Amino acid sequence: MATAPTLEEPAPAIDADEERAFIEAIDRWMEREVIPVIRHHDHGDIWPAELVDQMAELGLFGATIGQNYGGLGLPAATYAKIVARISSYWMAITGIFNSHLIMAAAIERFGTEGQKEQWLPRLATGEIRGGLALTEPNAGTDLQAIRTTARRDGDHYVLNGTKTWISNAINGHCFALLAKTDPDASPRYKGMSLFIADKREGLTVGKKFDKLGYKAIDSAELVMEDYRLPADQLIGEEEGKGFYQATGGLELGRINVAARGVGLAEGALRLASDYAQTRETMGKPIAEHQAIQLKLGDMATRAHAARLLTLDAAQAYDRGERCDMEAGMAKYFASEAAVENSSEAMRVFGGYSYSKEYDIERFYRDSMLMCIGEGTNEMQRIIIAKQHLKRNPA
Repeated sequence: MATAPTLEEPAPAIDADEERAFIEAIDRWMEREVIPVIRHHDHGDIWPAELVDQMAELGLFGATIGQNYGGLGLPAATYAKIVARISSYWMAITGIFNSHLIMAAAIERFGTEGQKEQWLPRLATGEIRGGLALTEPNAGTDLQAIRTTARRDGDHYVLNGTKTWISNAINGHCFALLAKTDPDASPRYKGMSLFIADKREGLTVGKKFDKLGYKAIDSAELVMEDYRLPADQLIGEEEGKGFYQATGGLELGRINVAARGVGLAEGALRLASDYAQTRETMGKPIAEHQAIQLKLGDMATRAHAARLLTLDAAQAYDRGERCDMEAGMAKYFASEAAVENSSEAMRVFGGYSYSKEYDIERFYRDSMLMCIGEGTNEMQRIIIAKQHLKRNPA
């Protein structure tokens, strides 16, 4: 049986030249393949199938999976830089590999060796794409309130329930799915288990959500009706560990969301700065007006601070340290920076910001999700306060 570690092994270091080369490759891909088609996919809410294939070729689906299982084995700090770079132009596509990599991390950290060998190489290449199936109609932040059940039946588990707001639900192949194997357990978290749930009879995709932002990425329901899973697809093959396994992966998820916030904040700053230097009023570029300078000064400061907090959390993760406070700080601040910078950039653009011919409206629509996903910012503030007090007793 797999046991949950109390401390992760430090991530292998990456050579600075190697990191730079990888980010430059991402930049070339963004310029050639991604930027020209963003509006087409975003405005039409169209799944970017060709870009997903290209992401697999770049190795993004194996970015943080260990090299011994076919992944790139990138440290979280490098991964965060990549996510921020992509998000500075189009945040949504990073969601395709974020939940995929959280699932992979759960298998790599807590799975049996057999589970790792069976699933991780295919996840690393993108042959199969994963997702995270935690949220339910009545349970978001309060995961212990989930109602999906998994009943042991010989060599299988029989699952019933509904998951909602699941990224990759339509185009993904498998999910790290949280269910209650002991609905009567007290405390509740001791009765929860995490499964590798692949698409098969009994698991159907429900309605796709029509979202304000985060377009082109499928978010939908998963419905389980007498869905039979082999017992060896229980992660770690031990019941009652699911809550720990699921929430343990959220540190990497929150670092990812923080990096997305950094990218959105930096992208909004870039768009606002460029526009302010070309748009003229009263005989001069609006960037020379003090009112606009005040906005740009605040935006630049927020973006830089968000990047530093995110890298601090990622580096703590790479050192194998507990970093729920640092990841919470980064996620909270960077996501709020994304919202504030995109809102202020809308004001810099003025009336043109309301036109879909200008990209800033997409940043405005996409940014609010960062304050909600991977744990609301209200919950992050509570986590930060509790950890601060624990580390600093009177």
